[in-house]
Amino acid sequence: MTSTLSVPQQIRQLDDARKLVLADVKYYSNVVRGILPIIGPTAPIELRKWGAEFLAEAFSTPALPNGEKETMQLYVLTTLESLAENEREDAHVLRSVIKTAASIYPLALRWIINNGYDTVTWERMISIKQRILRLWETAAPSVNICCIKFVQRVVLAQTVAAATEFRYGGALDVSLDKVPPNHQSLDARTLEAEATGLLDRMLAVLQSSSDALIVDATLNCLSILVRTRPATSGRILGALLSFNPLQAANSPMTAKNRVMIKSMEKTSRLLLMHLSKRDPHNPIVPRIHQHVERTMRAVAEVIDDSARKRPLEQHQQQLPDGVDAKRQRTAGSHVPIRPLGPGPHSLGDVFTLISTEELKNFDISQLPLGLVAKVSVTALASIDAELLAKAVDAVRGRLVELANAPAPETKAATAPLSEVAVDDDDEDDYEPDFYQAEDTETMLNNLDGTSSAVATTTTAAPELPGIDGSLALTSFSLPRPTELTTEAALRAGTATVTRVMDMMKSLEEPTMKRTKAGFSRLAASSGGRDAWMSILTRLATRWSAGLEATRVKGEGEGDGEGEDDSGPGPERLGDKIREVLYAYVMEDFRRHIDVAVSWLCEEWYNDKVLEQAEGDHPVHYEKCATRLLEGFLPYLHPQDKVLTRFLSEIPELNRAMLSRVKKMCRDPSVTQLALTSLLYLVMMRPPIKEVALDTVQDIWTEFEEARPMAAKYLAKYRPAFLEAAAAGVKERGEGDEDEDEGQGQGDEGRGEGRDEDRGGGGGEVDGAGAGAGAGETGLVTAIAT
Repeated sequence: MTSTLSVPQQIRQLDDARKLVLADVKYYSNVVRGILPIIGPTAPIELRKWGAEFLAEAFSTPALPNGEKETMQLYVLTTLESLAENEREDAHVLRSVIKTAASIYPLALRWIINNGYDTVTWERMISIKQRILRLWETAAPSVNICCIKFVQRVVLAQTVAAATEFRYGGALDVSLDKVPPNHQSLDARTLEAEATGLLDRMLAVLQSSSDALIVDATLNCLSILVRTRPATSGRILGALLSFNPLQAANSPMTAKNRVMIKSMEKTSRLLLMHLSKRDPHNPIVPRIHQHVERTMRAVAEVIDDSARKRPLEQHQQQLPDGVDAKRQRTAGSHVPIRPLGPGPHSLGDVFTLISTEELKNFDISQLPLGLVAKVSVTALASIDAELLAKAVDAVRGRLVELANAPAPETKAATAPLSEVAVDDDDEDDYEPDFYQAEDTETMLNNLDGTSSAVATTTTAAPELPGIDGSLALTSFSLPRPTELTTEAALRAGTATVTRVMDMMKSLEEPTMKRTKAGFSRLAASSGGRDAWMSILTRLATRWSAGLEATRVKGEGEGDGEGEDDSGPGPERLGDKIREVLYAYVMEDFRRHIDVAVSWLCEEWYNDKVLEQAEGDHPVHYEKCATRLLEGFLPYLHPQDKVLTRFLSEIPELNRAMLSRVKKMCRDPSVTQLALTSLLYLVMMRPPIKEVALDTVQDIWTEFEEARPMAAKYLAKYRPAFLEAAAAGVKERGEGDEDEDEGQGQGDEGRGEGRDEDRGGGGGEVDGAGAGAGAGETGLVTAIAT
C-alpha cells in the first residue's frame, strides 16, 4: 500500500484485506504485519481507528488459534504501546487498543512463562498495563468500561483457577498456578497481590460510583470471576450483598435517576440469582434471596413514591372545629386551548391544540403507518372522555368562528387577476379546449381585452395605470432536452439491470417451492427472486418484439460503420443482459442451474417465435447453451448431478452441444459422469437418442480409457457397431501376424549362426511377439463381450 493513495483509497484496500482474512484465517499474520507500519501514532485518525479495531477483532476471534495469536502479539505490542502512550489519542482508538490488550495479556503471560528469557516483551506488556490502569481513573465512561474488562482479564490471569475449568482451551487456561516457583522473571506472590488489589479497586466502584454504566459493566465482569476463580468469590459476594443501588437516588427523583436505579438493581439481581442457581445448596443462598427481595422492595418504594397521595398541607391541618380535615382534591387534567388569533390559518392550524413549537414542527410523515395507527388506537383507548369532548368542542368552535368571520377586504391595486372579474356561475363549468392552442400574440390580445372589460365594469375602483404591461404574460419555453445517444441509453439500461441484479441477490430464497406456470406465468407477480429473474430473462429475449431493424447479411461487413447502424442500442442491451445472466449463473452454477434452464427456455421460445416471422433474425439459444456448457464443464466432479439435470431440462439439444460433453472424457475422472448423462438422454429423451448414441460411439473411438464403460452401453443399444469394431481389430491383428512371420523366416538363416552362442535371443523375440498377439486377442474378446 503506497503512500500516494488517499486515505479513503487506503481504507478500501484495508477493507478488502479484512474480507480476505475473514474468508481464510491463515492470512491474519501477513495482514497484521502489513498494516502495523501505517497505523502508528502519526498516521491519520481514520487509519488509526481502522487499525486498532482490526487488531481487537483479530485477537478476539475464536477462529484464529491461540498459538498464532501468541506469535502475533510479539510484534503487535510495540504499536499498541505507542498508541496507548499518546496523550491526545482519540477515544475510539483507545477503546480498541484496550480491548486488544485485554485479549493479549493472557497470551503474553503464557509466553513469558514458557520463555523466561524474553523480558523485553513482558516489560512492554507491563508498560501498557500501567498506562491502562492510569486511564481507568480519568477516562471517559466508554473508555472506562474497556478498562474494567482489561482488569478482569488481569485478575483472571494472576489468580489460581478452579481445577474443573481447564476445558475451554482459551484465555481461562492461563492462571497463576501455571507459573513455576523458581521462574526467573515472574514472582507468583507479587502477581497474586497485584490481582487482589485490582479486584478490591474494581469492587470499590460498587460503593463509590453512581454511574449506572460503570456499575453495570463491573457487575457483568464479576460472574466469570466467581465461577472460575474460587479465591475471589468471598470478596465478590461480600461486595454484592453490601451493594445498594439506591445510593444514586437524589432529591428530587428525576426520570434519569429512576432508569439508573432500575438498571443497577436488575443487573445485580440477575447476577446474584445466577450465582445462587449454580450452587443452590450453598449456605449463603438464603442470604442472597433475602438481599434480593429487600432491595427490590426498597427500589419499588422509592420509585413509586411519586405516585402516592401527598400528605396534608400545613394550612389544611389548622382548620376550625367542626370542619373535617380532608385531603386536598387533585384538580382534573386541563389542557389550555388557545384561540386561533388573527391572520390566515390552514386546516392543520384549526386542529392543532398544543402550543409547543417542537411538537408543531414535527413531521409525522416520517413515521411508519403501522406505528402511527398503533399509537393512535392506543391513545384513543386510554384518553379521558371529558378531555376528548373538550378538544372536539374546541375544534368545532374554531370552525364556526372561521365560518362567521367576515371576508377580508381586497384592494384592487393588489388583487390577483383571478379575483378582479370572475363569474361565479362559470367557476365550475370547465370544458377543455380541443382546438389549436393560442400563440403568444393571441394571448396578449385577449389579455388586453380582458383588462379593458375590467376597467369598464368596475367603475367604483380607481383606474389602474399600466396594468396591461405589468400583467401581460411573457413568452416562456422549456429548454430543449439533451439528446439521448445510443451509448447513454445503453449505459442507463446496463446500470438498471445491474441494480436489479444486486437487489435480487439480497432477496432471500423462498422456503417453499411453488409450481412453475411455464411461459404463461406473470413476471414479478410475487416480488421474489424467481419473479425478478423472469423479468431479466424476458428483457434479454423478448425486447425485440417487432421493434428492431433486421440486419441484412453482408451489410456493413469490412468496415466499422455497419456495426452501429443496425439497431445497436436494443441489440447490445440484450447482449449486456445476457452477460449479466451468464455471470450470475457462473457465480454458483450448482445453485443457479434453475436460472440457467429458465433463461435457455426463454431464448429457445424467442428463437422459435422469430422463425415464424419474416426476415432474417439472429438466434441466441444455441450460442447461450453452448457457452454455459463450456463455462461449467471444467468445474464438474464425478459426483455432480448438475450436468444430467441441465441436459435433461433444456428444451433442445444438438450435436454441437453433445460434442462438448464428449470432450469431458479427456479427464478420466469424469468419464463416468459424461457417459451416465448421455445414457439418461438415450432413455428419457427419444428425439436426441440417436445423437447421444453417436456421441457415445465417438467416445469409444477416440478415448481408449473410456472404452469399457462405453462398450457396456453400446452393447445394449448398438451391438452391431461393437461386432464390426471387433472384426476390424481382429483382421488387423492377423495381417500384422502374417507380416511378422514372413519377416522372421527370411532372417532365420542369417541369424542362426550369429546368435548361436547367445542362445535364447530369438526365443525371446518370438515370445514377445506371441505375447503381443495374445494381448490383442484378449482386448477384442473384452470389447465383444
